[in-house]
Amino acid sequence: MNWWLGITAAVRTLAEILSAGISITAFALLLYAFTFNLKDRVARAFTLILICVVIVFTGDALASSATQSINVTLWLKIQWLGIIFLPPTYMQFSDALLATTGKPSRGKRSWATRITYVASAVFVGLLASGWLLGPLVEGADSAEYLSRTIFTDLFSIYYGLSMVASWINFTRAYRRTTTTTAKRRMFYLITGALAPALGSFPYLLYGYGLAADHSLLFWFIVLLTNLLVGGLIVMMAYSIAFFGVDWPDRVVKRRLFKWILRGPVTAITALGITTLVKKGSLFFGLDYQALVPIMMALSILLMEFTITILSPMLERWMFYSNDRQEIDQVTALSDRLMTRNDLRQFLEAVLSAASDRFQASSAFIGAFETGNLSMLVSVGENAELESEKIGIEDLPVMEDGDPDSAIFQWRGFHVVPLIDPGSPQGEILGILGLARTGSQDLDLEEKEVLGRLSARVILALVNRKLQQEVFRKAGELNPQFEQFQKMRVDSRFANLETLTEMDYEVPQDLVNYVRDALAHFWGGPKLAGSPLLKLNIIRQSVDGEDTNPTNVLRGVLRQAIEKVRPEGERKTTGEWILYNILEMKFIQGKKVREVAIKLAMSEADLYRKQRVAIEAVARVIMEMESSHKNGT
Repeated sequence: MNWWLGITAAVRTLAEILSAGISITAFALLLYAFTFNLKDRVARAFTLILICVVIVFTGDALASSATQSINVTLWLKIQWLGIIFLPPTYMQFSDALLATTGKPSRGKRSWATRITYVASAVFVGLLASGWLLGPLVEGADSAEYLSRTIFTDLFSIYYGLSMVASWINFTRAYRRTTTTTAKRRMFYLITGALAPALGSFPYLLYGYGLAADHSLLFWFIVLLTNLLVGGLIVMMAYSIAFFGVDWPDRVVKRRLFKWILRGPVTAITALGITTLVKKGSLFFGLDYQALVPIMMALSILLMEFTITILSPMLERWMFYSNDRQEIDQVTALSDRLMTRNDLRQFLEAVLSAASDRFQASSAFIGAFETGNLSMLVSVGENAELESEKIGIEDLPVMEDGDPDSAIFQWRGFHVVPLIDPGSPQGEILGILGLARTGSQDLDLEEKEVLGRLSARVILALVNRKLQQEVFRKAGELNPQFEQFQKMRVDSRFANLETLTEMDYEVPQDLVNYVRDALAHFWGGPKLAGSPLLKLNIIRQSVDGEDTNPTNVLRGVLRQAIEKVRPEGERKTTGEWILYNILEMKFIQGKKVREVAIKLAMSEADLYRKQRVAIEAVARVIMEMESSHKNGT
């Protein structure tokens, strides 16, 4: 029978490794949820389930490794603490999930959740008093467990009824989803939700003597259950990862995939290898104390190396598919991006080479920004140039008529104009200046060398200019991207009625621009220079016509204010408050105190209502811009 005991021991070892692995996985996913999507109600409820799973499987792993009966009893009771709180966390999770699909609780589900929490608290009291479970039952080949009592059977009934109620909510949530993607993810989520219930199943069997009478069968059930639970928890976490975040799906998948590989998979692999090495060393009578830490460190390094090599290929294959070309272009752009530090380092290298070649006592490279020369890099004493405002018109090259090949003398420097070759007007990006000792003239060869060096600088400045344009466009598009991602996220599980009723936030930048423009409604720099002038509804009204953009913007603001106006006869209370504040404060130009007296409110209340009114105008302008882009 030794071979039978050997098989039982091997299966038990694997089951215990997987049990510890599930605890590691649940804890890793708990950290992930805390980091990325804890703002969402469904994700918060899921974290409570994960906490229970961590408690259950950590208690199991520590109880199996404990040698003293008192410690085994302590860890088994802690394990049951997680089991006891699974029913209310399931009820809370199913309620939040159903509410996400547009079916909020009318009170019944909320009260049911509260009742289960109270019931679980009562069972915790019974656990602490020793009534819920009996004394420890030990066995040589079976798992230690706490014997059953009548309250244990009562808890089993309560556990089953709570799970049935939760699954009814899960089924209702699945039926309320309409799109194929939403149904598939909801199916993953509901199927993954089996994991905690299945994970607690072996511990509920302990008291029936199965572990003692049929140890191999019991450990085989535990092994299969742990395998299934581990996979289901990851499946459930995958579905939950999409809640509460406005990232594209590919980003969510990639983040979770990387975290699982570098976290749970690496930790479980290291744990499994070291456990097997320890068990094998004991079996063959070898000293494992030096071997175990070496194998642990080696397994972690090998796993990290493998993940680093294979993960980019796996990500492209699993997550990008048809989007691979666009993603590769964006990735290439970020890898080749020229930052300010990159530009400075390159220009410093060019300037250093030029200074050495021409034996210059001082040198500089400057760019024209907002009409004035801005010093990018310099060598030697150039404090006067750095402090003085110098415009393009101050350079003699503008008067000589041949800027493309001119190398001219200016303030003791040999100056090369850095001209954009792609600009039809010959736009001067900046200048390169060298001050030679004695101000010797440059010969033909030196002019050729200086020309090649200046060409390198021109290329860098042109690239910098293009990048700034890309960043400016990206800055304009970011609010629209965020709005689209939020709408896409809200449409994952919501039905049509819920989606059409959703009220999306107005970008804070737009609110600030509207507030500033309204403050200078009848004239001022915040109106004449407002970023709102870049809106399509403004620009297309101005293009091709002899129209003042400021007047067009003023007209759009007035139109937006009128759209805030309620229907019917004007009043000074109720729904007319926002319109009255806008019309009296900004159109009529009345002072805050005067408006507050007229509307019978305090100045503090007026300021609060004014913020709401300005947000309403910004929302109208956003809708006008969106309708204009859609051609409606």
